[in-house]
Amino acid sequence: MFLEKIKQRKSGLLLYGITPPKIGTDENKIDNYAKKTVERVNSLDIDALIVYDVQDESERIAEERPFPFLNALDPLYFTERYLHDIATSKIIYKPAGKFFSNELDNWLQRIAILGFHPVFVGVPSPDHVPKTSLVEAYELYKKYSETSKLGGVTIPERHFALRDEDDRIFAKVNKGVSYFITQCVFDIGFSKDLIDSIVAYSANHQQQIPTIIFTLTSCGSERTLHFIEWLGIYIPAEMKARLLQSKDILSDSVNICLNHAQALTEYCLERNVPFGFNIESVAIKKDEIEATITMTKTIEGILKRYQLR
Repeated sequence: MFLEKIKQRKSGLLLYGITPPKIGTDENKIDNYAKKTVERVNSLDIDALIVYDVQDESERIAEERPFPFLNALDPLYFTERYLHDIATSKIIYKPAGKFFSNELDNWLQRIAILGFHPVFVGVPSPDHVPKTSLVEAYELYKKYSETSKLGGVTIPERHFALRDEDDRIFAKVNKGVSYFITQCVFDIGFSKDLIDSIVAYSANHQQQIPTIIFTLTSCGSERTLHFIEWLGIYIPAEMKARLLQSKDILSDSVNICLNHAQALTEYCLERNVPFGFNIESVAIKKDEIEATITMTKTIEGILKRYQLR
């Protein structure tokens, strides 16, 4: 059970992340997408399903977005209405700053009633004036901490640039955050660097290390590769060149993710860092969706070899 594993800081968690359909999608298509999602997720031995809140981040990035932005259905609405037949725990993302405190409190109350788990994310651009600060959101959450576990987002690339991600993580731990889900990992060096900083901070301040869940995603085309970079995810030059020259970019990207999963498993176990993996499935192409299923099952096998599942 996800709740108990987080409470006990167990390693080997396995999550699967999706996005809701776009607003305006035909009802029959939503039903079909939901049915396939239920079948896919129920076929996997995962600890929780993540449903993302899709935000338009164009304002913070000067370069043109590779794919046009389309608003998606509200993740809580979509999950509650269409995914009730999924037996596993659900994690719902929420940009807290886009809502007033009473709206956020009502949302948290609904999350608690349903037994879901919230993850607060920041505003899509620095110019956006939040209606509720993250600090205020954490205070609102305290009333519901017995029935749900609050998650946060961590960005290894940001730590490489600013060297303060460990401070951010433990400040949020002190506000009630129990686990952190990373941005997609392509440069494993950034993740290892962040782990080392977390371990050092923990030793220096005598604080328990929270669970770190590494997000992995496949890449099926050159356009998708550029979109990943547009999102601020660093892809090493050598890896990028290899993928762009590949005869099967999807297969090669999956192998990269699996190698990362193996290496990060060993790295975290050696340093006693509770960890897990989130396999992100946000593509619409059948082969890319199938690739995420393969990744999830293969990573499950890796974790089983270390007796973590």
